[in-house]
Amino acid sequence: MTCIIVDDEATARAIVAKHCSTVVDLDVVEEFDNAIDAIKFLNQQDVDVVFLDIHMPGFSGVDFVQTLKNCPKVVLTTSDTEFAIAAYEYEAIVDYMVKPLTADRFNKSIQKVKNALDKKGSPVTDTKSDNNVDGAQDLYINIDKRLIKLKFDEILVVKAQGDYIDINTETKEYRVHTTLKKIKDKLPDKVFLQIHRSYIINFTKIIDIEDNSVLIKKMVIPISRSNRPELMRRLNLV
Repeated sequence: MTCIIVDDEATARAIVAKHCSTVVDLDVVEEFDNAIDAIKFLNQQDVDVVFLDIHMPGFSGVDFVQTLKNCPKVVLTTSDTEFAIAAYEYEAIVDYMVKPLTADRFNKSIQKVKNALDKKGSPVTDTKSDNNVDGAQDLYINIDKRLIKLKFDEILVVKAQGDYIDINTETKEYRVHTTLKKIKDKLPDKVFLQIHRSYIINFTKIIDIEDNSVLIKKMVIPISRSNRPELMRRLNLV
């Protein structure tokens, strides 16, 4: 098995790493002192399990699980039991260990992880067990090492700008260093549609369609010839 450790306290990471070193078939791939860097890593590389501190500045362990599209198995570590019940609402979370960690408790947690991997496989869907990706209601974006939550219903237009994308909401515009494809994969198809190689729109926000463009708020968005048929198919025409 492979794992990463996410905790803002160096001592806590060292303790988890020490426990991990006693498990023959468990390899620590990386350690992170913040959730954002861990999420970036997991968007590029798969691991079997995440040992995750539930209390981190600005971003809880539960927020972390909700953000990932495909989340590995998660073992939460914390100094209190406040979120224990809520944590188990998420399929990816297989255990909840209260600090300080003991060898016996850690070994029991490893067995739970192995049982979960044998039963479900890894990685698994990140959302609550009764949800799917389309059931999500929001998206987190990374702005200056802060994760900002945007509700899908607030997003109007997403535009590609070189190595960045601009996300226009009802009240503000955000610039994110990512690709249009990555954003498209995280948006629900039932609401969002790519109508041009550089644009994705929330088609529930369309005000007007004329010739080869749509009007959303005060923005005129071009429609490419290849994408126009799908847009017209989705509209409730009379």
